[in-house]
Amino acid sequence: MSERIFGAFLLLLSVAGIWIGWDLKAPISYEPVGPRAFPLLVFSLLGICALGLMITRRPATEWAPPPVLLRVGGMFLTVLAYAFLFDKLGFVISTALMSVPLARFFGGTWKQSALAGVGLGVLLFLFFDRLLDVALPIGFWLKPLLG
Repeated sequence: MSERIFGAFLLLLSVAGIWIGWDLKAPISYEPVGPRAFPLLVFSLLGICALGLMITRRPATEWAPPPVLLRVGGMFLTVLAYAFLFDKLGFVISTALMSVPLARFFGGTWKQSALAGVGLGVLLFLFFDRLLDVALPIGFWLKPLLG
């Protein structure tokens, strides 16, 4: 029964997404299909999958034990904090701060988690900023140094 309820929620979400995405228009035509093709495709596929959830018969869902659900909730809150701190702290620090608790959730020691967090923050910044030329936020701590 919970799959049908979740499927109905996803179907409503996909209909709302298609309705909002239908009006997306670019002032200048810079690509052949325009900006609305991607959201329409994603929400259409979501609607098809939601219908599949609602129609198919499945055995009763067994929920994960509470410790697993707590870890998943902790990971969700960590990624949510990352999204809020991304612009303020910059890519390097926010990525390092996010990576440490995630590594701990997956069984890393404090030393391994800290090294992985700092390494990911610095190396991914160099990869995206220098190699791929993607503009990433540097945060308030580095702005005075770079002018």
